[in-house]
Amino acid sequence: MKNLAAAAAAWVVVAALVPQAAAAGREITWVGCGISKLGFMRDLAAEYEKRTGVRIRLEGGGATRGIRQVAAGESTLGGSCRLPLVTHGAGSAGSVAAQESNIKLVPLGWDALVVIVHPQNRLIDQISRDQLRDLLTGKITDWSQLAAGTSHAINLYVRRGKISGVGLTLRQQLFNNVDQEFAPGAIVLKSSGKIEKAVEQDPWGIAVSGISSSRHRNLRMVPLDGVEPTLANLKRGKYPLYRVLFLVTPTDYLLDPDLKAFVDFALSSAGQRVIEHAGTLPYVKGIGLLHRTSAEYIDTIELVDQKGIYTLGGH
Repeated sequence: MKNLAAAAAAWVVVAALVPQAAAAGREITWVGCGISKLGFMRDLAAEYEKRTGVRIRLEGGGATRGIRQVAAGESTLGGSCRLPLVTHGAGSAGSVAAQESNIKLVPLGWDALVVIVHPQNRLIDQISRDQLRDLLTGKITDWSQLAAGTSHAINLYVRRGKISGVGLTLRQQLFNNVDQEFAPGAIVLKSSGKIEKAVEQDPWGIAVSGISSSRHRNLRMVPLDGVEPTLANLKRGKYPLYRVLFLVTPTDYLLDPDLKAFVDFALSSAGQRVIEHAGTLPYVKGIGLLHRTSAEYIDTIELVDQKGIYTLGGH
């Protein structure tokens, strides 16, 4: 944590710099996390193209695609709303999954994980973290169990597998267990975007997604432990469930002037203003949140930092 704090101080200096324009006409491909794409990358890419003439072509596909295609050299840049998959060991003895190790992770923002329901759903005023755990594991299956005024089966939507951005981070931050099984009766969909769209149409539906994308849809975000899911509450450390949003780069991206220029712009005060205006909390403004994360989450950050993957200042 001391190393991360020292790097954060250097990050602030870097963020004050505005990069030189890259070569106009160049196109850079970004793939990955749909929550980052909808939450701030569209705005960041548009502003960068306006300033430099360099187009950032955005494709979705999820956090795993964002990490692994960059690691394999199949995409120039990526976006991830989860950390790489790791096996923990004593000290630096842990390891990063081979297909996710050949990258650099540049933290750009913070995303609150929010409980979402149909926009007209007023069955519950809030949900607690204990209730959310019971909901996700299948102990709660009816709205009456959440103190709703009516009895009706809950339609719980979850992501496929255990390594999606939302799925892995929920297991880390809510259960402190990356192997936690979710309710066998849940409706399984392959992306957060599909889940958000499904809940928009389902009066009995409920799910967890990121505030960075959910705020752009017609959804109701339910207070967690009595705290409204807002960027202001996230920044103040009041909202309890969140994760880091990363830009994924090749390990040698500094050798490419165009990639270096985009990373510098994303970290500059101008780039950070774009991210904040898009509705995402810039990383440096929430640096204190690291101290409130689960042991599993911070252990993974420290491991990838030791492996040279996690880079606060981009350089």
